[in-house]
Amino acid sequence: MPNITREQLHSYLEDSLSEAETARIEQAIRDSEALQRLLRSIMQERDRGEHSIGAIWCRLRLSCVSREQLGSYLLKVLDSELQAYIDFHLHTVACAFCLANLADLQTLHKEPTPKARARRQRFFESSAGFLQVCRPEQS
Repeated sequence: MPNITREQLHSYLEDSLSEAETARIEQAIRDSEALQRLLRSIMQERDRGEHSIGAIWCRLRLSCVSREQLGSYLLKVLDSELQAYIDFHLHTVACAFCLANLADLQTLHKEPTPKARARRQRFFESSAGFLQVCRPEQS
């Protein structure tokens, strides 16, 4: 059996690996019946509902930070401890969810100013209209 761990297969199932690592594992699964059996076993365990602390921690993404914190991280306005933690979470742990969120924020940050202003104006107008409808009538 190829040198692929249970943890890597869990990450593969969660779609939290890089494209290159995902491709490597997919090829290994195709080539190895033993790895196919192990993958089926892991999938059955997950379907039964694995309740280890580690599984719950990963499933609920308890170590992930908020989108607001990621935005502040991007702007480098956090205190040094939180900035270091988020850096570790992104670049050492390589959390796929937070990396995707950060990539989205980076795209928005690079958006041309007129386009960003137009988007903010649409948000404001839709919110203002919603708030007008929700406001109780005054006598």
